[in-house]
Amino acid sequence: MSDRLNSPLAAEELERRWSAIRAAMEAAGIDVLLAQNNNDFHGGTVKYLTDLPAVSGIWTTVVFPRDEQMTIVTLGPIGGEPDPGGSLAGVARIRTAATFAAAAYTSRYDAELTIEALRPWARGTIGVVGRNQMSAAMLEAVRSAVPDARFVDATDLLDGIRVIKSELEQELIRRTAALQDEAMRVALAAVEPGKKESDITAIAQHVCLDHGAEQGIYLSASWPPGEPVGIAPRHFQNRVLREGDALCLLIESNGPGGFYTELGRTCVLGQVPAALVEELDFVREAQRFCLDLLKPGTPSAEIWERYNAFLAEHGRPQERRLHAHGQGHDLVERPLIRFDEPMAVQEGMSVVVHPSYIMAGLTSWICDNYLIGPHGPGPSIHAFPQEIVQL
Repeated sequence: MSDRLNSPLAAEELERRWSAIRAAMEAAGIDVLLAQNNNDFHGGTVKYLTDLPAVSGIWTTVVFPRDEQMTIVTLGPIGGEPDPGGSLAGVARIRTAATFAAAAYTSRYDAELTIEALRPWARGTIGVVGRNQMSAAMLEAVRSAVPDARFVDATDLLDGIRVIKSELEQELIRRTAALQDEAMRVALAAVEPGKKESDITAIAQHVCLDHGAEQGIYLSASWPPGEPVGIAPRHFQNRVLREGDALCLLIESNGPGGFYTELGRTCVLGQVPAALVEELDFVREAQRFCLDLLKPGTPSAEIWERYNAFLAEHGRPQERRLHAHGQGHDLVERPLIRFDEPMAVQEGMSVVVHPSYIMAGLTSWICDNYLIGPHGPGPSIHAFPQEIVQL
């Protein structure tokens, strides 16, 4: 592997993935997969297949044959064909095109290269992965160019493989959680009156990048007693912190190997209100209630229903957000623990659980990651204490 790469995945891990995917393709009668992403927050398919992240809104397309090496189409000089060398295992060819989302007419450039790569299967079966993550221009162009091909949705095929984490993947996920623990520690230690929320999230981001993260979302919410707000991104982080404020900080970064976890905690600049401590006790109880349901074989919809019944029984607001979900190379990965998810909990999944609500003048929450074992989740893989930090 090139020494330019940040924490490249081991060859045996990539081979494990490719073997499992190709076996599933064989069983389903699929000749080639077509996938496309333009970011690595919610576009982890390209990363999963190639160990190459899709970033910065740049379309990266992967043609993944059942019996051959891959072709990647990405941004670069028109007609470029860089040598994949030893830095991209399993890739036979890289093609580049100057396609930009804000210049709609350029969409034909990467589509033409993708169609060329798909020509050997013009009368075969093409499995499309993640239509909701693919440009309409790409899918329309491919369908028009190979009208005799049979197109099938292969998203569930890949999802069923990627949600189960290998031992190596689980170790990398633990390392991501550890770097977030350190980022939370350093960021909250820097909180003081006169600083902006954005100063604190910038510190968290800096620590994550120093410890191997490539991407991340850093959300916050500061509020004086009785005026709670929900966490929000950088555009809403201009408020100056004051004595007596509470500050909620959520770190959603990836780490070595490109795996996401997330960690959320609250600090108070001064005396911690007793009511906030009481609600923290409840959200920890709510998190544990959800975790006790995350046993292999349990339907996600059942967990959602029982969790909301628990909240109602204790007089808390019903959950309408996504309070628990899988994670991997995507910040949000299946299963989604809610009413419409057909996938059940399985051993080997990485799941984040973050109960949260605003009630009685308080924002109350907690956020941690867990790995699902044979009997359910073990302890949190985050080491940062589940406490309100008093400053």
